[in-house]
Amino acid sequence: MSEKTLVGIVMGSTSDWDIMKEAAQICKDFGVSYEARALSAHRTPKELEAWLADMEARGAQAFIAGAGAAAHLAGVVAASTILPVYGVPIPSKYLKGLDSLLSTVQMPKGIPVATLAIGESGAANAALAVVSVLALNDAGLKTKLLEFRKTQADKVRGSVLPQL
Repeated sequence: MSEKTLVGIVMGSTSDWDIMKEAAQICKDFGVSYEARALSAHRTPKELEAWLADMEARGAQAFIAGAGAAAHLAGVVAASTILPVYGVPIPSKYLKGLDSLLSTVQMPKGIPVATLAIGESGAANAALAVVSVLALNDAGLKTKLLEFRKTQADKVRGSVLPQL
C-alpha cells in the first residue's frame, strides 16, 4: 500500500504555480506528502470533483486552493469536502488580488474557507497552517514546526541594522 497523500494543493491555472509552489515547498520541507494539480472550478468541474474524491480516498487531511479573479475554486472545494480548506487569493491583472481575496474570504455561513494573504505569503502560510494542524497528532512534525519557529526567531534576534 502506498503512503497517504496528506495535502491536496489545487490551483485554477498552471500560471498560478509561481505562487502556489510556495505551499508545495513548505510541505516538502516538512516532509508532508502532497499532490499539486491545476484544475478549474469553471472549466474542469467534473475533473476537480473526481480528484477531490480520489484525494480523500488516498487519505488527504486538508486542501489548499489558490485562484485569481472570481476565485471560486476554494469555495467549490469546500463545498465538496468536510476536510479543512485553506484559500490563497492569487494576484490578478486588474485588481492586484483584491478581487481574489474578497471572492475567497466571503464564503456563505456553513461552508468555511480559511483564507490567507494574497500571493506567496498566503501560499506559504496556508501550508504552515496545515502543518500545524497535522502536528497535533504527529510528534515528529511538531518537533519540526517548533524548530522552524525557533530558527525564524533566531534570525530576527541575530539581525543587525546598518549604521547611519
